[in-house]
Amino acid sequence: MVIATIVLLFSWTHAGLTCPAIIRSEFIVPDPSFSSSHASTIAETPGGLVAAWFGGSREGAEDVGIWLSSHGSRGWCSPREIATGSTDGGSRRFPCWNPVLFRRAAGELLLFFKIGPSPSTWWGMLMVSADGGRTWSRPYRLPQGIVGPAKNKPLELEDNTLLCGSSSEDAGWRVHMEWSRDPLGDWRRGPDLNSASAMSAIQPALLRHRDGRYQILCRSKQGTILESWSAAHDATSWSRLKPTVLPNPDSGIDAVTLADGRFLLVHNPTRQGRGILRVSLSKDGKNWRTACCLENEPDKEFSYPAVIQTKDGLVHVTYTWKRERIKHVVLDPSRF
Repeated sequence: MVIATIVLLFSWTHAGLTCPAIIRSEFIVPDPSFSSSHASTIAETPGGLVAAWFGGSREGAEDVGIWLSSHGSRGWCSPREIATGSTDGGSRRFPCWNPVLFRRAAGELLLFFKIGPSPSTWWGMLMVSADGGRTWSRPYRLPQGIVGPAKNKPLELEDNTLLCGSSSEDAGWRVHMEWSRDPLGDWRRGPDLNSASAMSAIQPALLRHRDGRYQILCRSKQGTILESWSAAHDATSWSRLKPTVLPNPDSGIDAVTLADGRFLLVHNPTRQGRGILRVSLSKDGKNWRTACCLENEPDKEFSYPAVIQTKDGLVHVTYTWKRERIKHVVLDPSRF
């Protein structure tokens, strides 16, 4: 069964906002069977878009699993639960957290996610699909100390290494990088890029610069987005985290390097609250301007965006809508 969607073409007006770059806005699941949806992720496959998120009665509940929907010619299909936190042969179930979809250059679609009672005690998991998300491998547990991408998609480097922005919460919020050429085999973990006692940060979003450097932007408790830069052509050597001029209310972000070289960031642009969700653009990763406001209801929550650019040049954003549903917005970056 295909779910009906709410579609607005070429311009979007909501709560007094108009953004000509928005060419479609819809709920992936208009009426979900579970009360809470959060932490979405999206990827492009040859068969179309796929999106995933965690859903259940509430964040952290044992019934929270990973749900996936595919987008075809008739829109988003009914979601199916593709991963649960069942362990020990199904005798116990833990909540699932923060799925991350990523399609490798060789064609495999990866699904990273976490299982555990809380973010301070969870562990990393991985499933693999060879057919664009229709069928999946059994869940693999990542090696001890490896989380995989904490929230946002990895980058695949020229040598096919997956570079993942990761973080840990077991002894304060600390950011580090992880990388692997074979995600079912060997993994490497870099050093912490911050001291949790001095600066708390998690969930890096990665940007690739034309000069061979990489940049991460991170959620923090410091009231601003934090950043780190790699050495040129060396994704294993990173600077210590430092503040940017961008506000952050302790909420997840995501970013993407566009095909034209610009950088696009989706974030809550305040120090408090998640009621405003904005798209910002930069030419250098340092100086940002507002391109579009997606939501503006200060007493509500619009959070945890995921963003990709597809082969046709359009930008796709998914995000949590009031903790109830996942919204999908399509942007034409030529209109910014």
